Amino acid sequence: MPNDTAVFLGQFLRSPASIGAVAPSSRRLAAAVCAPIPERGEPIVVELGPGTGPFTAEIQQRLGGRGHHLAVELNEAMAGLLAERYPAVDVAHDDASRLSDLLAERGLGPAEVVVSGLPWAAFPEGLQHELLGAVTGAMSPGAAFTTFSYIHAIPLSSARRFRALLAERFEEVVPGRTVWRNTPPAFVFHARRPR
Repeated sequence: MPNDTAVFLGQFLRSPASIGAVAPSSRRLAAAVCAPIPERGEPIVVELGPGTGPFTAEIQQRLGGRGHHLAVELNEAMAGLLAERYPAVDVAHDDASRLSDLLAERGLGPAEVVVSGLPWAAFPEGLQHELLGAVTGAMSPGAAFTTFSYIHAIPLSSARRFRALLAERFEEVVPGRTVWRNTPPAFVFHARRPR
């Protein structure tokens, strides 16, 4: 949506380190990132850094009213927009490092799927460790974690460090194909079974 792009760009200009992108993710990237959401059951799905909601829409479509969808957004303006746009989603204007507490406060068990839109390559080492530790600490033993990286970030030391951290924290990490129809192009990481 053109309006979403304007909102996203405005928030990026205010806080580039926490937003990490200049435009919302494409539908193709959303489909690739949300692929691990189960087709049956009542899964607990956590979405980190939903922004204006491209992954949120895909998660809601895949869940079809099942389970519990918790979206954790640090940016107040985007959290408000998301809550207004998706009333069926449990939107928490909070920090992803509090994920276990947020689930416990709602009487929920561990997450079965965590979908991340966080800008991992923009984070310093300490924050990468803290946030990924919070993610793995809030996941069930067989859970799936998906995130993405922009192809221009591949050579960055912070991006390489994050990929190594994924391999350290999960038993299985599978890089997906590049999604060229995204601005900028991106590829997905699918990780399973937190250590």
